[in-house]
Amino acid sequence: MNDCSIEKQLLSVNDIDMYVESRGAGEPLLLLHGFSGLGRDWELIFKEPPAGYRLIAPDLRGHGRSTNPARSFTFRQAALDVLAMLDQLGIKRCKAIGLSGGAKTLLHVATQQPDRLEAMVLVSGAHYFPEQARKLMAQMTLKSHSEQEWEFMRGRHPRGDDQIRLLWEQANAFKESYDDMNFTPPYLSNISTRTLIVYGDRDPIYPVEMALEMYRAIPYSSLWVVPNGGHGPIFGEFTPGFVQIAVPFLGRG
Repeated sequence: MNDCSIEKQLLSVNDIDMYVESRGAGEPLLLLHGFSGLGRDWELIFKEPPAGYRLIAPDLRGHGRSTNPARSFTFRQAALDVLAMLDQLGIKRCKAIGLSGGAKTLLHVATQQPDRLEAMVLVSGAHYFPEQARKLMAQMTLKSHSEQEWEFMRGRHPRGDDQIRLLWEQANAFKESYDDMNFTPPYLSNISTRTLIVYGDRDPIYPVEMALEMYRAIPYSSLWVVPNGGHGPIFGEFTPGFVQIAVPFLGRG
């Protein structure tokens, strides 16, 4: 039985307080949640840490219990935060899984400091924002969210309605962002990290063609397209299959 006790830390990272939870014992496995999510989302995937792994799940800046005094968000900055967190934890090299915004963050980590990642799994990631994603982002105004959505977010982000409002405003602003996520195939070809790309073939935000672009550009990559999978095809009925494929992939030498 793996040790499921949770270690909770609030680290001073760059200009923020970053909340981090760790579970298990063994080599570090970094888990990065999606935008507007939080680190504890990974408990839905890993009820217990996989054997031989210490799961490290931070709340990215402005999410969950982490602060964001600058009130701005880029995935490039999120990667710098994660790298500073790893430095504080004394982790020179690790394996990682990123979901959506977490996968975008890992693309920045893998290009900024390639030696830090031994292997990574990118779930529903995107190397740029396609037009269909920008159209959806434009529709994500504060008025578009229901009271049920507000209550759901209040149960996840404890720093008040201003925190939630800011996250939704940032998500809407991504529609006009062109420099933060702008990885061309030649740039992706510099990634040396062994990579598994996971995409749902019914993703309404990022078309599956984007997964093929990354797969063809990243040298040491594998591709798994999940049948009937939407955005983030790792939850619910998809969880067992994801764990059965992702964990052995990470364990390969």
